[in-house]
Parts: sequence; C-alpha cells; structure tokens
Amino acid sequence: MKTALITGITGQDGSYLAELLLSKGYIVHGLIRRASTFNTHRVDHIYRDPHDPQNKFFLHYGDLSDGSSISEILKKTEPDEVYHLGAQSHVRTSFDIPEYTADITGLGTIRILEAIRRSKNDIKFYQASSSEMFGSSSPPQNEQTPFHPRSPYACSKVFAYHLAINYREAYNLFAANGILFNHESPRRGETFVTRKITRGIARIIAKKDEYLYLGNLEAKRDWGYAGDFVDAMWRILQQEKADDFVIATGESHSVKEFLTEAFSLVGLNWQEYVKIDPRYFRPSEVDFLKGDSSKARTILGWKPKISFNDLVKMMVESDLKAEGVSFGTKN
Repeated sequence: MKTALITGITGQDGSYLAELLLSKGYIVHGLIRRASTFNTHRVDHIYRDPHDPQNKFFLHYGDLSDGSSISEILKKTEPDEVYHLGAQSHVRTSFDIPEYTADITGLGTIRILEAIRRSKNDIKFYQASSSEMFGSSSPPQNEQTPFHPRSPYACSKVFAYHLAINYREAYNLFAANGILFNHESPRRGETFVTRKITRGIARIIAKKDEYLYLGNLEAKRDWGYAGDFVDAMWRILQQEKADDFVIATGESHSVKEFLTEAFSLVGLNWQEYVKIDPRYFRPSEVDFLKGDSSKARTILGWKPKISFNDLVKMMVESDLKAEGVSFGTKN
C-alpha cells in the first residue's frame, strides 16, 4: 500500500487526484492552509472521520510559505510520492501580487524539495508545471520548445520547473515535471475563464445576472479535462526514471469558440450577453497554446478521453444544476 502527499489538495486537480489515488488503494495525505472559512468543499465527499480505522484520507494544516511545517508533515506522513500541485495559480492575479506568487509558486517548490532531500527517504516528487511557461513560443509546444513566460505566475513556474530538474541532477532525487496544458472541469475555480462562462450562463438563465464580463476573447488554449490529466500525473511517477512530459489534447480553441459552444447548448447567442471589461486583460498576453503530447502518449500510454465539446457540456450542465435550472432551458 503506497502513501501519497498532495499539496493543493483542495483545488480542482488535488480533488481529482485524491479520488484516483484512493481508488488505487493509496493512503492519501493532503496539505491545507488554515483559514477562517472552510475551503474543503471539493474533497468533502471523500473525507472520513480520522478515527475510523478504515480511513485512508487525511488532511494536515501547513503552508507553502513555511518550510518547517512542510518538513514536519513529510516526517509525519512518510510518503512514497509527493504531488506538488499547490500554487497561487491565477495568471491575471499574479500581475497584482507578483511577490506573493513568486514566494508560493516558486519558493514553495524549493521548500518541498529541500524537505525531501533532507529526509533522505526514497520519495518520488511530481512538479505541476504549466503550459503558461511557453508564453509566446510558437505552437505546437513540446518538451523541446523554449520557454518565454509572459506573467509572474509563468516565471515562477519556470523557476520551479528548473528546480525539479536541478534536484534530480544534483541529488539524484526522483523529481519529474508534468507540463500540463489547460485542464478544466465543473470543479474549476469560478474566476477562471471557462468556469466564468459556464457559471455566467447559468446565472443569466436563472435571472441573477444580465451580462457576463470577460477580457480577451481571441486567446487560444489547449483545453482538456482535469480528470484525464491527473491520470497522467500518476503515470509520470510510476516510471522507473524521472522525466518531464507535456500533457495536452493537441487541439486548440479560442475563448470565443468556448463561448459559442457553451451558449449554443442553451440556445442563446453569446454576443447578446457578453461585454468586454478591460480590467480582465493581461499586461502581456499569451496568444496561442497548443500542446504536442507525443512523448506522453508513447512512453506513458496516456491519452485524453473527454473531448472539448463534451467538456463544455459537462461544465454547463453542472452549473445549470447548481442554479436549479434544467438543461436546455432557454431564456
């Protein structure tokens, strides 16, 4: 029976990964931040009383800004695998809080790697790298594509990416990078553009909002399903040798295409409901991301299962249900 530690377990990816690992018989530990309000809704359905002798899911208070808490949790849980998903992960927000983003997203990684190195245990480490690191590099992007980050978030992720490789080469740690392109789901945070769209549609139909406010509609992204992508994370750590992999669908769609598909599902014309707000534009934009995951498909045997259209439908249906609106209802 393997034991895993997941940072960012209360996020979209963390919750799907926890479900996957529990289904494979793992004992799963998660790092969560102390807050005055509960932020565990994505994992509440798998939480069990820690006194239950059959329980395999545990949460621990800690923070990526606090190296001592990370070391203590690592010592207490003795994981076989560490999945580092925690970060300040909102790209637009990283321009507003660049120092905090660098501290949590960048330095948080070195705090975990140092804790692993000092533990002297045989621990496999997964670093959640991002397609945002490619920035303005021409698509399709693969493991050989040079990075050209266009945000404090992306710069921090590039730093963390190279840290993982450095610790792999300097200390012979099993440290691997998964360079994941955009991946969405009904659990996506409400400030990310895909979820803003699907939730906005539900609120418009429920008569709670009149308009949806967005930024750049021309940006193109390689959007996949988060549930598919966490399977790739697990596969990366099952290899005999640590390596770095691009995880992507190989398709790219603009925000405008996502809008068109989502609104068409409820019989509405998005142009009647969407307004552009300059505050959502980034100071420097990433125009076109499209991943080449040939290496992952060959070595890991991984490929996405959920199509773009099915992903959009899944998210629209979920948000309509949350608002108590039947799917297919027209305004």
